[in-house]
Amino acid sequence: MASERIPRLVLTMGDPSGIGPEVIVKALCDPMVRKMAHCLIVGNAAIFRQAVKLVEADLPVRSVSGFDDPAFDPDGLNVLDAVELDLRRWTPQKPNEESGRAALRAIEGATQLVLQGAADALVTAPIHKAAAHQAGLPFAGHTEFLAALCGVTETRLMLVCDELRVIHVTGHMALCDALAALTPERIIKTVELALPVLSWLGFDHPRIAVAALNPHAGEEGAFGDEEERLLRPAVERLRASGLEVSGPVPADSVFWRAFQGAFDLVVALYHDQGHIPVKVLAFDRAVNVTAGLPIVRTSPDHGVALDIAWQNRARATSLMAAIRWAVVMAKHRALGRSG
Repeated sequence: MASERIPRLVLTMGDPSGIGPEVIVKALCDPMVRKMAHCLIVGNAAIFRQAVKLVEADLPVRSVSGFDDPAFDPDGLNVLDAVELDLRRWTPQKPNEESGRAALRAIEGATQLVLQGAADALVTAPIHKAAAHQAGLPFAGHTEFLAALCGVTETRLMLVCDELRVIHVTGHMALCDALAALTPERIIKTVELALPVLSWLGFDHPRIAVAALNPHAGEEGAFGDEEERLLRPAVERLRASGLEVSGPVPADSVFWRAFQGAFDLVVALYHDQGHIPVKVLAFDRAVNVTAGLPIVRTSPDHGVALDIAWQNRARATSLMAAIRWAVVMAKHRALGRSG
């Protein structure tokens, strides 16, 4: 991809019973979004025609075969109509096996386009896990499915906003299970998985901080031994490999220091340790980035929001941010390849 070419993004429609189609239409109504990227939606064209009517958008829905289709209109809503959906068995706000299957097919088709090089990045709208499992999803969730499609076994959740970048050593699990899962090796692997994403974000020599687990970083063993037993060995090994890694840094100050510019990435040890500061700073601007995939993948930091779906109430702010960060990463990744 030449650096001056407008990036090509593939968007999945998400579960059609949720807010995915609505926020995609609203995001692509913004001319600045259409200017920064050529967007191809993998989904069901009929659903998007309904979403266009819902939000009263002045965007033509075009069924196209891909970015190079002569019918592709950068100022329209381009849908690769590759997902069957029986509208007689579909109801807004009520995900079921039918909607779950449609969401999965969209993910499969979109991921293949990026893996094949037909697109530069993947932006995924939210799915409904229960509906996806009814449809036969053999994985815990969305990210595990993407990992399998991409042929990788380990991924990590990174949250990105203008003010902070945070990667999580553990994810969706009970806190006691997360603490039991902490090892020096897992922390080291988390940093290793973060490095390509940081490069795509423009940080070729990142300054990384590992957050402490206990108050005051354990205060020399007064409040637990995890810092000395687990965290410090990981930090020392990472430093020995040539990386600029600090820590363990007390969690009550590390995010503030990163916000002030001292660190480019904070390594959070469990879900809420990393999510709380990002959501306080940028609740509707934060973006999920999956570290560990061989492709750029972003998603809005929200779910299907069934309580407001198909009521023209959902805001597209987070999806627009996901598109913006996908463009940033696609451009840096292309420069790395060409350089």
